[in-house]
Amino acid sequence: MSAPDLREVSRTGLVTAALRAAETRRADRLYADPYAEHLAGRDGIALAGELQEFFARSGEVPRLTAFNAIRTRFFDDRLLASARAGVRQAVICASGMDTRAYRLPWPPGARVYELDYPEVLAAKHEALTGLGAAPRCDGHRLVGADLAAPGWGERLVEAGYAPGEPSVWILEGLLYYLDEPDVRTLLGRIAALTAPGATVAANVAAASTLRAPALQPMLRVFRDWGAPWVFGVDDPAALWREYGFAAEVVRPGEPGAHFGRWSEADATASLTVRLLFVDGTRSP
Repeated sequence: MSAPDLREVSRTGLVTAALRAAETRRADRLYADPYAEHLAGRDGIALAGELQEFFARSGEVPRLTAFNAIRTRFFDDRLLASARAGVRQAVICASGMDTRAYRLPWPPGARVYELDYPEVLAAKHEALTGLGAAPRCDGHRLVGADLAAPGWGERLVEAGYAPGEPSVWILEGLLYYLDEPDVRTLLGRIAALTAPGATVAANVAAASTLRAPALQPMLRVFRDWGAPWVFGVDDPAALWREYGFAAEVVRPGEPGAHFGRWSEADATASLTVRLLFVDGTRSP
């Protein structure tokens, strides 16, 4: 069974899979994703190498790989903390090559909903089926959707999601690819689909990141791939509050977002200091 090809799956999703495969091979890995290498394929590994060439020139390669490992582990832990607290609905937006439904130890009754373009979900499902992989949660639903277009909320509910029940939402590696109006529309739709106490966790770029001279070569790589970074926010907690979520903001290297891999000093010196994690809870 061959890995999904580049015509069907976004470059960024394949790069993320390649980086997760590299992390899985480490003796001190922060998580294990046994499916990532297959999903990345030759294309994903080549693209990750292209991106790492930029970071090599800037001295950032260790921080690139560390950031992706920390980001994955941060959201893994957030999902499992919610699940262990009794939340039985997890929604992964723009899931790409994400395999959390297959690799995390979900408690009984957990339901995982993946939202992404239908062709992305189909390619991943075909590849994982070819490996004989099976979800580890009791309910796994793939919901084909363009998150910048209307209608996906209705399809999510049709797939079994219950808006009145507790839920946790993950927006990983998504928001900086959306225009600000689309980001705001997305957060508004999520707010309308969630009950008090729901969690919405995301990573965002500070607005200053998009203007930082040191990051322009990297941002050009993403533009050349057809995935430019267009959204940044310097005060994500204020943005979350507009939609009814009280949010904590943490940067890689700070307590709860380093996992022994990235120190505060590394974060201060790194280009990626301007990348932030947001963990919001829906107010009553």
